[in-house]
Amino acid sequence: KPLPKSEDPYAVVSKDALDAAIDYASKNNTFSLMVWKDGEMISETYFGETTETTPLVSKSLAKPLGVVAVGRAIKLGYIDSLDQSMSDFITEWKGTPKEAIRIRDVLGMHSGLLPQAAAFEPDNVLNRAYLHPFHDRVIIEDYPMVTEPGETYAYSNANGDLVAPLIERATGMRYGEWLTTAIFEPLGAQGGEIWMNRDGGVPHAGCCILLPADTFMRLAIVLVQDGEWKDEAFLSEAFVEEIKKPGPDYANAGMGVYLGTPYKERLSPTGAKDAFSGTLQTEPYLADDLFSFDGNSNQIAYMVPSENLVIFRMGTWPPKEPEWDNSYLANVILKDLQD
Repeated sequence: KPLPKSEDPYAVVSKDALDAAIDYASKNNTFSLMVWKDGEMISETYFGETTETTPLVSKSLAKPLGVVAVGRAIKLGYIDSLDQSMSDFITEWKGTPKEAIRIRDVLGMHSGLLPQAAAFEPDNVLNRAYLHPFHDRVIIEDYPMVTEPGETYAYSNANGDLVAPLIERATGMRYGEWLTTAIFEPLGAQGGEIWMNRDGGVPHAGCCILLPADTFMRLAIVLVQDGEWKDEAFLSEAFVEEIKKPGPDYANAGMGVYLGTPYKERLSPTGAKDAFSGTLQTEPYLADDLFSFDGNSNQIAYMVPSENLVIFRMGTWPPKEPEWDNSYLANVILKDLQD
């Protein structure tokens, strides 16, 4: 069932502001741009051959989906808490240093596991953990822990991909089945196609599930409403608050989400500390409580609880010139609301 649409969207956001946002999106290789506020779709634009049912490559938007999958498992009693040891489910880690890794460490990229990096040898563990037909075994058995858990932010696809075996072992269901029955169906969301390591194998939870933009929009709406969906608790409010808290070593990263404050001119999901890495943001966001999904190719959902607002862009890489500005879409709408 489609999300409710506003009968008078220009009473909420002016035509000029929406046109400016749509124009910016159209110039930047966007497939879909959606604006939702106070329970209604204010604007929904699809570009080229994309429609509301077109499956789109999520890239790292799959990671916050994995976080929500864990949140549902906690809500429904399959997992005790974010502080539970991963080894309660990844039992191969019992009696090893990895026994200290908590679920929150994996979701927040603080597991101590080897960070993502370029690797040019086919048998490098980084490549095998991503592309091997038994990538889950590589991550569980071979992937090294290089720092103490809970101390250092170190982005990796391995962390994201650990969610699938965690969910499968905690619930006794296949990851795709869990997404369908615990998330998509209750949200009235469309499903799609998950990336499997092999036929009948284990899915990747950290990348590339094919889903329509509307499905990710519903996840963002749940989070901006503190876990509620149609006046029911889809996730616990405490869980949503936890995933929005910055973890140690990186003030702009929560669990599967990124925090708009403190302001940095360039922000990298990988946690790069230098001033030249990351996505350009020319000015601070006009809402201090803004947080986001932010995946490869500048696929981004801006969530603003104080305004009950979600702005969501899916697409491929914008042109290199002029450079994509991560503040533009959010602020062109927020400024209009404030005016």
